[in-house]
Amino acid sequence: MAEPPTPPLSAVIVAHGSPSDPPSQEAALRALAVRVESRMPGWEIGSATLATTGKLEAEIARLGKPLIYPFFMARGWFTGQVLAKKARALGVRMLEPFGVEPGLQACARRELSAFLAARGWQASETALVVAAHGSAVSRTSADSAYAFAKTLHAGLGFTATRTGFIEQPPFLKDVAQGLSQAVCLPYFAQESGHMSDDVPAALAAAGFEGPTLPPFIAWADTPALIAESIARQGAEAGLPCK
Repeated sequence: MAEPPTPPLSAVIVAHGSPSDPPSQEAALRALAVRVESRMPGWEIGSATLATTGKLEAEIARLGKPLIYPFFMARGWFTGQVLAKKARALGVRMLEPFGVEPGLQACARRELSAFLAARGWQASETALVVAAHGSAVSRTSADSAYAFAKTLHAGLGFTATRTGFIEQPPFLKDVAQGLSQAVCLPYFAQESGHMSDDVPAALAAAGFEGPTLPPFIAWADTPALIAESIARQGAEAGLPCK
C-alpha cells in the first residue's frame, strides 16, 4: 500500500507592517519571502503583515499548516501576545523571532566591518549609535537592543557605543549628541515610518552627521539567516527535512 504523500513544507514570514501604508510593506516583505524561498528547496514561503487585515489568515489558509516566522526584533508584546494569540487560534506553530537569531550578531559585524572599510574608517576611531524602537509596555524590546549593542561593541571595538530609543528613554535624540566620527545602526526589521521619519528626525535634532545603515530587511545576509533559521527550527519541531 502506497504511503500518503508528505505534505509540503511551508512558513509565513510575519512583520508588523505599516497601518498608514500597508501595500508598500506587504510588497517589501513579499520580496524578502521570495529571496528566502530561493534558498529553501522543497519549501514554500509566504508573507503577511499584521497591518493588513486578514492577510495572515489568508496565507495560513492557502498554505495549510505553515510555521510562523516573526520578522520582529524582540520577544516583545507583539510576538508574545498579539502574534502568539493568533498562532494559537489558527492552530499553527510560531518560531522564535528574527531579533534573537544566534547568527544576527555575526551578520551585523560583517555588515558594519564592510560599511566602515568602504569609508576607510577604523572601528577604534568610530562611535556606534544603535537606534531602536523601545516600548512603553515591555522591557524586552530595550533589553534586546542593549544586548545587541553590547555584543557589537565588544566584537568590533568602537570608541563608544550608545543605544537610544524612539518610544522610551534614553531617547535617540539625546544619546546621539556630541559625537564626531560615528555610524548609526537602526535596530529595525523593516523600512517603516520609524526609519523614514522618526530616526532621521531624532538624529537631526541631536546634530548627528554620520551615516546610517539600512534596516535589516535590506541586508544581504538576511534571507540566508532566515532560511537557515526556519529550516533549523522546523527540524527541531519534528518536520521532515528535504
